[in-house]
Amino acid sequence: MNDLLITNGRVIDPASGLDQVADVAISGGKITCVDKVRGKAKRTIDAAGMIVCPGLIDVHVHCREPGHEEEETIDTAAAAAVAGGFTTICAMPNTHPPLDDETSINYVIQRAKQADLARVLPVGCITKGREGKELAEMNLMAEAGAVAFSDDGDGVASSSIMQRAMQYARMLDVVLMQHCQDPDLAGGHMNSGAIAVRLGLAGIAVAGEEIMLRRDLELIERIGCRYHVQHVSSAGSVELLRQAKAEGLPVTAEAAPHHLLLTDAACMSYDPNYKMNPPLRSARDVEALREGVADGTIDCLATDHAPHSAEESELEFSLAPFGIISLECALALYVKALISSGAMDWPALIARMTVNAASIIGQPLGTLAVGAEADVTVIDPKRRWKVNVNKWQSRSRNCPYDGWRLTGRAVATIVSGQVKYEA
Repeated sequence: MNDLLITNGRVIDPASGLDQVADVAISGGKITCVDKVRGKAKRTIDAAGMIVCPGLIDVHVHCREPGHEEEETIDTAAAAAVAGGFTTICAMPNTHPPLDDETSINYVIQRAKQADLARVLPVGCITKGREGKELAEMNLMAEAGAVAFSDDGDGVASSSIMQRAMQYARMLDVVLMQHCQDPDLAGGHMNSGAIAVRLGLAGIAVAGEEIMLRRDLELIERIGCRYHVQHVSSAGSVELLRQAKAEGLPVTAEAAPHHLLLTDAACMSYDPNYKMNPPLRSARDVEALREGVADGTIDCLATDHAPHSAEESELEFSLAPFGIISLECALALYVKALISSGAMDWPALIARMTVNAASIIGQPLGTLAVGAEADVTVIDPKRRWKVNVNKWQSRSRNCPYDGWRLTGRAVATIVSGQVKYEA
């Protein structure tokens, strides 16, 4: 007898190319069959009219623990994740203290086990304290369970430090995740341009992102480590990545929902919920990002979920921190940006949220293959709903999508064979 049987759903598994109506059987936390399943199960979920796919993965989430538990904790981030259909999230290391040694990596892993919701995988710092001066103990952190390395929030400015980090990453066969932003060009509050001038706000030019990306691509060409570009925001960066991939460089990239849907015109309200890093760019950049996701230049989708306290969110635009939360509505935002717009279909979207993301972090996830970890998301692609941040699992409420009417939602999230969320 199976532990769990999901019947009659449209099963989409991009890793195997499967897209057909079938049943998915689960026992002992593993996928045991994907076909027409005969026999009984301890529990059955009828997924008629639904999409059944591998558990969604987000490689870029800020859990804020340790240090800012008033904004988010590993528990609340994991709860928000499963409510959004995500079975795995990667915890960024810009905590207080930063995740820059094996003890801090072990802490995240243990806290995730206690939460017992989504799988939370720690990302270690590239440099000690994220100060960009000295490499952190990447080997020890990798042995402890770090799946990637990043100084997210700050790009590694020193070319010599980045070169050494790449050499270690190649030796350890881990991926470096870079926040591409030249610090000398990062002193603003929104996208540099006519709207910033009109609003009297200091701008952040696309040059800062593209200069650091161009430098890193030069280093990768010589060293050859796995390199991942976080929250790509400009048309120029998309073209640099397209050229790098054409040359066979081991480069991947992600796009965030806000960069696929919003432009710098949103900042005209002075609402700090539109203050991002990198900032919201132009309509031309949005279009280039959508094209980059559609043609595979941008490999995966990631929220850059960044909780902030109510007090911080009430500050004026120039003083407010960067970032927003979106784990619990991200799937529907991607549907709006990429499926409703005609840029891609459901199998392509799911590939970018499952197997592609798993490949970047080198984890055996993102598939419904027999014997694989039974991480499954059941999606109602036609469900219409209204965003209400006050009902969210996240501890913070800094979100510009409150009140938006969206289509598509996860209705069940299963992690290692256990139902962790049901709508």
